[in-house]
Amino acid sequence: MVIKNLPYQPQTYLAQLGLLLSSMLCWGSWASTLKLTRGWPFALFYWDYVVGVLGSSIVFGLLLGGGAGFVGSLGASDGVHLLLALAAGMIFNLANQLLVVAIEIAGLAVAFPVGIGVALVLGVILNYLLAPLGSARLLFGGVALVLLAIVLDALAYRMRDATRQQLTARGLVLSLVSGLLMGLFYPVLTRSMQPPHEFSPYAALAFFAIGVELCAIPVNLLMMKKPLTGGPSLQMKDFRSSPAGFHAAGMLGGLIWMAGATLNVAAAQGSFVGPAISYAAGQGATMVSAVWGVFVWREFAGASGTVNRLLALMFLAFILGLALIALAPLHR
Repeated sequence: MVIKNLPYQPQTYLAQLGLLLSSMLCWGSWASTLKLTRGWPFALFYWDYVVGVLGSSIVFGLLLGGGAGFVGSLGASDGVHLLLALAAGMIFNLANQLLVVAIEIAGLAVAFPVGIGVALVLGVILNYLLAPLGSARLLFGGVALVLLAIVLDALAYRMRDATRQQLTARGLVLSLVSGLLMGLFYPVLTRSMQPPHEFSPYAALAFFAIGVELCAIPVNLLMMKKPLTGGPSLQMKDFRSSPAGFHAAGMLGGLIWMAGATLNVAAAQGSFVGPAISYAAGQGATMVSAVWGVFVWREFAGASGTVNRLLALMFLAFILGLALIALAPLHR
């Protein structure tokens, strides 16, 4: 909603909670667009993904950032805040690409609890230090339950796979580095929106998206030439010769991810929800992707009773954790 070129900002707790839940759904759903491009290397998918991230950041900025007000806000900050927003995008890009490589090398059972677990704990702590809003007990209690749900999810995938991927030093290190970077990008982005001379949330996200693009170009070219997974090298002609539907799926994935980021950051600027609570709720996206895997893509069809019990405990821990995180803003 745009009123007199002013950016949209939710005023009530229910509005902010709705944005958080919508953000979690988007962040947990974008990876499902990969299912529409089966057999297409992620490095090729990623070119269209970052275009979707950059393009949609401008569209959402114009729609929610106040139209002409959003355009004017792009030049309203100083060089320090500009560099912070760009750096946040670069950090996220590295984390995102390394996480996918870690999953390919070590499997979900290692990459998810290490990578996403480290990101969740580190990101919430740093964001809470920047803006300590809400009940710390409820917030960190909810984070602990969500972390438990991530571990249970990883165990379910581990037991489902008949052939377990060998735990290698490379896979573990990549998971850890990815988690550290993923936990850092949101606090850096938050700092770009803090006074003095701060960006508006929508302007910060636009420069964040530029940072993603600037980092993705050299990193993705390098990963195409020398894949960390040890697979064959790729060339840009492979990208250009791919089906149009694959390109559309990649851009759709970027659009969905940026929609989640926009809603998440908008919620974090409200008077009830700070960046720590917003980031913690957003990381619940891991469980949303598990819902896609279990109920839509049928990844656990025919699984044993033990695996199904792990999945049930996973969803229970996630729901309880999310409830505590949602209650945290109401108890200060």
